[in-house]
Amino acid sequence: MTSNDSLARLSAVIESRKAANGGDPDTSYVARLLHKGSDAFLKKVGEEATEVVLAAKDADYGGDPQKIVNEVADLWFHTLITLAHYNLTPAQVIAELERREGTSGIEEKALRKVLAREQLEATSNAGASA
Repeated sequence: MTSNDSLARLSAVIESRKAANGGDPDTSYVARLLHKGSDAFLKKVGEEATEVVLAAKDADYGGDPQKIVNEVADLWFHTLITLAHYNLTPAQVIAELERREGTSGIEEKALRKVLAREQLEATSNAGASA
């Protein structure tokens, strides 16, 4: 069993908790978060990300590194809920990571800045010619 399989299985469970698939907010935590809307699950993503940072900082000073694993699991879980809400999959994220494989992070960031600048210029030029 690979981690991709685990992510796919968990993603399928989350997908099954959507209202359109019969998810019940009274009996399912995932269905409840999805029912409440993006503010609810995005707030959880932010909280869990902060908890990852705090666990890592604690580990720097002798805290239990397992807490980092636990908090990252919570973060990934809530991120999977976010993906499901937007009809995205873990496979798409993995494909994006694979696409970036072998690319320098510095180069990737610089390319994104160039593309964003070009898009802004194109938008500005389109507005000027209208």
